[in-house]
Amino acid sequence: MELRDYAALSAIDMARLVRQGEVSPVELVDASLAAIEQTEPAVNAYSAVFHDDARRMARELETEARAKSFRGPFHGVPVGIKDLFLVDGYKTQRGSRLYVDSVATETAPSVERLLAAGAVMVGKTTTPELGWKAASNSPLYGVTRNPWDVSKTAGGSSAGSAVAVADGTVPLTLGSDGGGSMRVPASFCGIFSLKPTLARVPTYPLSPTEHLSHAGPMANSVEDYALALDVVQGPDARDPQALPPSCISYHRTLTDLPRLRCVLAPTLFGAPVDPAVATVVARAFGEIAARLPVEIVDGRLDWPDPIDIFDALWVARGALYGGMKPEDVARVDPGFARLVARSASIGLADHFRTLQARAAFNRSVAEAFETFDLLVMPMVPIEPFAAEADGPPDMDMEKPVPWARWTPFSYPFNLTGQPAASIPCGWSPCGLPVGLQVIGRRFADEQVLQFCAAWEKEFDWRGRSPGVFAGS
Repeated sequence: MELRDYAALSAIDMARLVRQGEVSPVELVDASLAAIEQTEPAVNAYSAVFHDDARRMARELETEARAKSFRGPFHGVPVGIKDLFLVDGYKTQRGSRLYVDSVATETAPSVERLLAAGAVMVGKTTTPELGWKAASNSPLYGVTRNPWDVSKTAGGSSAGSAVAVADGTVPLTLGSDGGGSMRVPASFCGIFSLKPTLARVPTYPLSPTEHLSHAGPMANSVEDYALALDVVQGPDARDPQALPPSCISYHRTLTDLPRLRCVLAPTLFGAPVDPAVATVVARAFGEIAARLPVEIVDGRLDWPDPIDIFDALWVARGALYGGMKPEDVARVDPGFARLVARSASIGLADHFRTLQARAAFNRSVAEAFETFDLLVMPMVPIEPFAAEADGPPDMDMEKPVPWARWTPFSYPFNLTGQPAASIPCGWSPCGLPVGLQVIGRRFADEQVLQFCAAWEKEFDWRGRSPGVFAGS
């Protein structure tokens, strides 16, 4: 199989070809591994690649496919797993020197389900240390680079997962999102991802910020994502927040686009948007109004910016590492070390007051969404910055969570737990992808996916490939 042909296939295409006997799982895995070998020197998307194990599993799946026995909808499809997810028998290093030798003894629920559906894990993907920031570097893995321009960041914290899809090495990955960690890299790398409603996909181990952290797929098509969400969603005893099984198939409802009421917002909280990004988003807004069967309405978006709430909750997670020895502090990301030091100033009463403030903010947003169905807006107000940096040159390092200042449109919807997607809507004059964020009511994941599927038909971003792409 030619690498360019492999990289152009969706996960659903791959599984269909396996079922039809036109391609084998071994061919797909071999192509994925060859694509990784070709692209990795430029982008560094994988923290580990499992050549022998992946080929061994592919041979098992090939034998089953010849016997017309299929484990699930992703039989034989290569995937990548963010290295914050446990996989039994494999290291979960979390981008940190503190966990360099940490081997998991069980598997995270979403990984279990994806592998049970026939997917083949070809590797773990990179993350900044402990997923604490929205850039794409870590002390352990080094710098993960944007395949559209390797001098630029891929975003984080699901950096490698976004790059692995964008550069064509795998069609599907798993990521997590506590403040934008799936959506920011999806926007910067030109792929699709939805942060589903909080606890739609069970997580384990629980994040230190479990009331913010979502898990889910990352893909290069809405259809692939929806089918993967069908597979990984549903309760698990290890996650006390996990929601009951959805009563619908997200994949089967993609074509059922109701006449949704959409607010098109060029910004939120008055945050400035880079003119290059604003121009692309404005063009997309015009296309949405002209071509999609939705109703454009005005909505009340006068909520206060909840940055202080997010700061307090995000910094509080550092308390779990407050007992680090001085030599360990010296080994971690300096920004994470500062977060840990700040956490000492947060008392128990402070934390409970923050949770009360979060509840009040969530109420104001939920009440606003009673008058419309979807909020559509820019995903990130800036273009990707230097790959080695934690943010743009003017980022204020004195703020409690510096990276949240350049991602002002993502963290509010981690506080509310709403479904929020990033979908490509164009490219800046520099040739870098621009993402559109689509936010729905809590529990209405299907409406976000239906809108995104309709937009994908009007704007199919996959006709344009990044400079680093398998087979190029």
